[in-house]
Amino acid sequence: MVTIRWSFVKLLTSTLLLCFFVTTFLLFSWLAKKHVSGEANEVYDQIGQSFTNNPKEWKHKLAVLVPFRDRFEELMEFVPHIHSFLNNASIEHHIYIINQADKLRFNRAALINVGYKLSVLDCDYLVMHDVDLLPLNPLLDYGYPEGYVFHVAAPNLHPLYHYKTFVGGILILTHQDYSRLNGLSNRYWGWGREDDEFYVRMKEADIIVKRPDIEKVKTGNKTFRHVHDRVKRPRDNKRYGDQKKSGGHRDRITGLQSVDYTLTERYDITIHKAPATVYNIELACDRSDTPWCENPY
Repeated sequence: MVTIRWSFVKLLTSTLLLCFFVTTFLLFSWLAKKHVSGEANEVYDQIGQSFTNNPKEWKHKLAVLVPFRDRFEELMEFVPHIHSFLNNASIEHHIYIINQADKLRFNRAALINVGYKLSVLDCDYLVMHDVDLLPLNPLLDYGYPEGYVFHVAAPNLHPLYHYKTFVGGILILTHQDYSRLNGLSNRYWGWGREDDEFYVRMKEADIIVKRPDIEKVKTGNKTFRHVHDRVKRPRDNKRYGDQKKSGGHRDRITGLQSVDYTLTERYDITIHKAPATVYNIELACDRSDTPWCENPY
């Protein structure tokens, strides 16, 4: 009888110990998993995204941001061209046409800031893409830039601009890096200079800018087709008041967080079977800061 009782006690003790170890293991596994997913959420919640908790499960998607106004002939050619180009390169993407629908002077930088906000929940990296610049060489890389910014329209390949700090035309970076830089300055109304200021932002943040390998991409000035007609589409590159003086300085005040706009309309379009989404945007202007947002004449 004593032997039976002792065997029962040993069995009960072993069972309780096993339950204790199993429960402890499951608890620590749950806490570890929660800690890892919490870290992922903490990093990416800072830029307002709703990603899966496991970064390895993310599938990169490119937001093609096209700042736009009154260039429908170019748009009709651009959308099917870039859609086909990216499909051939197996790049998942969506085309965002950010149309400035107000009567202020064109502001490319502010429109790209708006494009970031519109695309951040659906894509994890973006390309600032001029509507009049069509890539021709299939070796041009539109893939996810891991730890750097990729300037597709490099100075030695762009049809017009060849200075070494040029980063305009087509520039790819992650949404995370764009947020970290606070986007582009909103103070550049009219044509040009906003990308030069953005280069300074990237340099100060120690962000590496990579470009296509000229030994691999050997098409030179035939790498892109520039469809801009200067006669039909004259650029508003005049400088009014203090605009020229102001444009030569690093803007440490305005950017992604301060862009002021109203989304008035959104609609999907298809051009020759290529899908895109048009967003009609009305920008706001702080005339005490940038009175040159309006043409005085």
